[in-house]
Amino acid sequence: MNFAEIKTLLLEKFGNEVITGEDTKSLQPSLLIATDKLPEVCQFLQTCEKTYFDFLSCITGIDNGIEKGTMEVLYHLYSIPYHHHLVLRVVVERNKANEPLPKVPSVSHIWAAANWHERETYDLLGIEFSNHPDLRRILLPADWQGYPLRKDYVPQEIYHGIEVQYKKK
Repeated sequence: MNFAEIKTLLLEKFGNEVITGEDTKSLQPSLLIATDKLPEVCQFLQTCEKTYFDFLSCITGIDNGIEKGTMEVLYHLYSIPYHHHLVLRVVVERNKANEPLPKVPSVSHIWAAANWHERETYDLLGIEFSNHPDLRRILLPADWQGYPLRKDYVPQEIYHGIEVQYKKK
């Protein structure tokens, strides 16, 4: 199936309230999914005989910055038997200081690979994945402050007595 056929299949199954947009300008076209419906859409794509997306290649988190006020999570799906690709996107509001972190439902119960991808996104961008079985830092120490891939991240100067801030030239 190509991108247009998959989009049509999803629109027929879920409607415009769930499939809320698309990006066909980039090298990898993507479908924008309503955040709360993400697990339902993913489960369908993984089990549907026509699509059978049996492989979650990657989860990518994006900070669109303070000005735009949003963050995104991209899901790169692949069907090994059918050799087709699909990228799904969800957009969440970016939290301000002292506000709860943005939340996206976990898909780790659909694809086991999501477990570590979601932990990495949480660790580096501060996006929580609700219903994740073990959401904790994976690359940084548990007591690390902040999320290093956020555009407004300010590195700690000292961590356990060690200077960690790099000097700009």
